[in-house]
Amino acid sequence: MNILILGSGGREHSLAWAVLQNPKCDKLIVAPGNAGIAQIADCASLDIMEGSAVVTFCEENSIDFVIVGPEAPLAAGVADDLRDAGFSVFGPSAAAARLEASKAFTKQICDAAKAPTAAYAHFTDAQAAKAYLAERGAPIVIKADGLAAGKGVIIAMTDEEAAAAVDEMFGGAFGAAGAEVVIEEFMEGEEASFFVLCDGEEVLPIGTAQDHKRVGEGDTGPNTGGMGAYSPAPVLTDAIAQKALDEIIRPTVAEMARRGTPYQGVLYAGLMIKEGQPRLVEYNVRFGDPECQVLMMRLGAQAFDLMQAAAEGRLKDLRVNWAEDHAITVVMAAKGYPGSYKKGSVIGGLEALPEDSANMVFHAGTVTEGGQIIAAGGRVLNVTARGETLAEARDRAYGIADRIDWAEGFCRRDIGWRALSD
Repeated sequence: MNILILGSGGREHSLAWAVLQNPKCDKLIVAPGNAGIAQIADCASLDIMEGSAVVTFCEENSIDFVIVGPEAPLAAGVADDLRDAGFSVFGPSAAAARLEASKAFTKQICDAAKAPTAAYAHFTDAQAAKAYLAERGAPIVIKADGLAAGKGVIIAMTDEEAAAAVDEMFGGAFGAAGAEVVIEEFMEGEEASFFVLCDGEEVLPIGTAQDHKRVGEGDTGPNTGGMGAYSPAPVLTDAIAQKALDEIIRPTVAEMARRGTPYQGVLYAGLMIKEGQPRLVEYNVRFGDPECQVLMMRLGAQAFDLMQAAAEGRLKDLRVNWAEDHAITVVMAAKGYPGSYKKGSVIGGLEALPEDSANMVFHAGTVTEGGQIIAAGGRVLNVTARGETLAEARDRAYGIADRIDWAEGFCRRDIGWRALSD
């Protein structure tokens, strides 16, 4: 099969790495890709937000299957355009992608499905939002309703921070994403990610993970796109996972089907867990980044078979074959991230690192210039490893990270600390 993956980050590099292990894959193209992806697949210059351009590319390159990596093209309807043109696609329709594209829509679905989540209110102007804040008080969570590249959530611990967050969002800090705002109850507990595949009706769990959103060790400092992740997440026990399936995920998928917008693709449920009870924090309509990296490391070649089955409505009788192992990924980011940072620094030592089923460096924000790998983003590399225990995977990942010659980069040194301190 000729397979196309849309996207350019660490998520897409790990997807490409897993797909290439599957014997069904004859040719793999990633658009637009990055310097790391270019070492294992063909990269194509393509506007992945323009559905007609993607369709034309697929026709010209005899593409049999498309995997849409990021959320923005899904919300823009690229998967719809491809399906209308007769292509097999992994990823939800624009109507179903509203589960990530609109926080208010997700809350409405949760209400209809009776799925446990935080109490909330939805606002279209700052004055009404501030009046609500005055009633509720901090701590409280303020979210831009639309897509904000993972940055539109502010956890306000004081009333002043909450009011400032409302002003920031309605003042245009997050562009159109902040034109409407959802204010939520602050939920206590431990957060984890639960990933399932959906084919419109059936739901198949494919793994758990825990991300590290804060930039500093011990989960301190500002939120980021994610500084590392590990899988599985011990806090998401089998019993809690079953509760989440029965009370949150399956009712959501059933409600989407009832509305005539069946969900097909990966559904990523961010859960807050307290005293054995999961509550929904948010849905994402694509693999998490960097959670995808640890999931792909553990799934390997079967990942493609599972995604293809979801796209073709064949999940009912499938099962995931899990090894009793652990995976961890450590994000190496440019100094200054998630604030201002410089691009253009040279990264050395990558060519001497191991690349196998237990050790991989997935590229997130890199380009090649003059034969050198150059940092071209905030989050730049995902150093990923597997082991029989999480401690073994962690030691392997940090051992690799320490061999990378990049003075302008940094990483957290405590990825996995919650699970390892239990």
